[in-house]
Amino acid sequence: VQLQAFGGGLVQAGGSLRLSCAASGITFSNYVMGWFRQAPGNERDFVAAINWYTSTYYADSVKGRFTISRENTKNTVYLQMNSLKREDTAVYYCAAINRARWKPITHEYDYWGQGTLVTVSS
Repeated sequence: VQLQAFGGGLVQAGGSLRLSCAASGITFSNYVMGWFRQAPGNERDFVAAINWYTSTYYADSVKGRFTISRENTKNTVYLQMNSLKREDTAVYYCAAINRARWKPITHEYDYWGQGTLVTVSS
């Protein structure tokens, strides 16, 4: 199983970035896909998740600014990040969990990508 996240970079506050995560080795439609982030010195935090019905879930800190989506035909999940703030600076990880084990409060995913760095400057 491989999850490859990309699309991170340096952006000014107020700007936008779109992260992508391509999955291989899993039956993509059987998995809930999530995005997490970890800022320096902090624990890894939940950002967003999308299930097989494309129902979405967001951390309060990103609601209204971030949008998660998926394309099952491409085995890819996206995270559109708008109105970025300095506090959004972190390494962003995509993750996958089998839908049989997933609940909205679950943060223990089965598979994790390598992370992509997002840096928001003022």
